[in-house]
Amino acid sequence: MSSLFRHIPSVDRFLLELEGDQALAGLPRQLLKDLVAEFLDLCREEIRAGIVTDESALSFATLAARAGAYVRARSRPHFRRVVNATGVVIHTNLGRSILAAEAVAAVAEGCRHYSNLEMDLDTGQRGSRYSHVEKLLCRLTGAEAGLVVNNNAAAVLLVLDTLARGREVVVSRGQLVEIGGSFRIPEVMKKSGAVLREVGATNRTHLRDYEGAIGADTAMLMKVHTSNYRIIGFHKEVELPELVALGRERGLPVFEDLGSGNLFDFSPYGFMPEPTVQQVLKSGVDVLSFSGDKLLGGPQAGIIVGRKAYIDLIKKNQLNRALRIDKMTLAALEATLRLYLDPELARRKVPTLAMITAGREELTARARRLGRRLSKELTGLAEVRVKPGFSRVGGGSFPEQDLPTALVAVRPLSTDVETLRQGLLAEDIPVAGRVEDGAFCLDPRTLMNEEFALVAGALRAVLAGGAK
Repeated sequence: MSSLFRHIPSVDRFLLELEGDQALAGLPRQLLKDLVAEFLDLCREEIRAGIVTDESALSFATLAARAGAYVRARSRPHFRRVVNATGVVIHTNLGRSILAAEAVAAVAEGCRHYSNLEMDLDTGQRGSRYSHVEKLLCRLTGAEAGLVVNNNAAAVLLVLDTLARGREVVVSRGQLVEIGGSFRIPEVMKKSGAVLREVGATNRTHLRDYEGAIGADTAMLMKVHTSNYRIIGFHKEVELPELVALGRERGLPVFEDLGSGNLFDFSPYGFMPEPTVQQVLKSGVDVLSFSGDKLLGGPQAGIIVGRKAYIDLIKKNQLNRALRIDKMTLAALEATLRLYLDPELARRKVPTLAMITAGREELTARARRLGRRLSKELTGLAEVRVKPGFSRVGGGSFPEQDLPTALVAVRPLSTDVETLRQGLLAEDIPVAGRVEDGAFCLDPRTLMNEEFALVAGALRAVLAGGAK
């Protein structure tokens, strides 16, 4: 064994070879050195485990290709692009909504140069970062004032901490939702310092339940929109206008957490009724919060809109600084909101809206085009066919809505579909799809046309490698 260890080439020899590799250009030398050392440690482990028993397996000529592949794989950024062929539009694990080209350009501009993030260009004095989007939010929603923090959970926390710390907030038992990552309304409320007063039953809550719960310690009435699940059957909840009327009568603010809020009306496209931010505000609700990176199709953000008196109080909360958004989020959000000034322009230009509203005929045509390409490129490697299927909106939005689509099903001929799935995730640009009936399925709803070639190349590389 000791003799084998002596035959392992030096780190410097690999460095000399790999420093000329264009794929590794720009990689810091220290990182390159560390990765080569890692690879050689792996070789030593193989000797100890009895995997390598012959000196020839340790020659530089034999190890050079392996070392290069190892270093290239390990030097890739951990956070990187993934091709979404799953058909889930707002895919939480894949970064939720992708941004419109206008938003991407605005972020690049804001990062490349200095900006008026907190400067009032009219006076030359310090200004508010929220001024860049507040007027737009008010114009689009009809609100008196607005504020943006880093996500909707932060928005809910900030509203409760400002308006109800140490006092009771009345909420229907059927609205104590849990969102991704096990974040629950009761826990967020506890962290804010507000006291939860739940009323009604899981499936039925009446106005009298709220009326009976209001007391001297009540600070707010709260409604949580159950955007990520539905209760059907023997069910009743108090409509927002009724809750608002009760709040006015008792002198209490009404706050709604709309969750995956949207500014676009999807009902003309055959979707189940889902209240827009504009509709909710017209009901008279005092404060409303929703996400920026779900149905809105913008960056991660928690948007708070409503009556100016309450928004002004929320802005002064010291937590606001800890939860504020940065210049990149502001740039992307402003550019996204500007598109909404023309709803049809937003539908075409905001990728989330374009994907969600794409019709079956368009998707079928795109699936057939992708299928023909894959049939040619994967000859002898896989069976390819187009079949009907369904996409999902995702992100806790429209949980019951199936979106008709056409899937391109790839059935490997010389390997199993799970090996194919894992191989595609290991590519330089990973491809995520879904497995159905023994085939790897690609949904064109979430694929860009320019990604067809990339997907074909990745499938060919993985299947050809498995066929060797």
